[in-house]
Amino acid sequence: MHPMLNIAIRAARNAGKVIVRAFEEPTKIEVQQKGSNDLVTNIDKDAELVIRESILRSYPDHSIVGEELGEHKGTNPDYQWIIDPIDGTSNFVKGIPHFAVSIALKVKGRLDQAVIYDPIRGEVFTGSRGQGAQLNSKRLRVSKANELTGTIIATSFPCRHKHHLEAYTKSFQALFTQTADMRSSGCTALDLAYVAAGWLDGFWEIGLSKWDIAAGGLLVREA
Repeated sequence: MHPMLNIAIRAARNAGKVIVRAFEEPTKIEVQQKGSNDLVTNIDKDAELVIRESILRSYPDHSIVGEELGEHKGTNPDYQWIIDPIDGTSNFVKGIPHFAVSIALKVKGRLDQAVIYDPIRGEVFTGSRGQGAQLNSKRLRVSKANELTGTIIATSFPCRHKHHLEAYTKSFQALFTQTADMRSSGCTALDLAYVAAGWLDGFWEIGLSKWDIAAGGLLVREA
């Protein structure tokens, strides 16, 4: 396993401990409104800080971009980590056990390493450029479906981008009539991980940020 992937897994597991501890004691979760229908908690920030510390302890010259704490510019521009400490914050806040830690590494502008960690189920999805994708070290393959008929496709409603509702609705109608079913779990990272695992046949969404899809995108390509 690539040494930087090992660090990413360690960082994700360390953050997962913080997240699960808080999930089991919801009175410790402090919720703020970051934007329209966009929540952030003190645990998102704590988890991202743990991830940053884990990475910078091993690679102090690397850059980091995180959803909650912004950008840390390192002295080596070739390496950039992209972090979403809790993808699925709304699920986390509501007590729905479906969320994940997402960590990706870009090397010279190309996605190179990826980890999506589900701390509730203990599932670690990993990928390395050119080396495939794994779930708890077992090789992953995407679905064999090559047409929409009979497929199950995941999506997320544009709750933070409601001005896209008309376009989204048209897309949904066009796809839904051709698929067996649609799913909306509230966690993009796990949706993409499940596509990589072949559990879902595809995923689509409007208005995503780079930390939403960096790790998951690499997993899907490698699977």
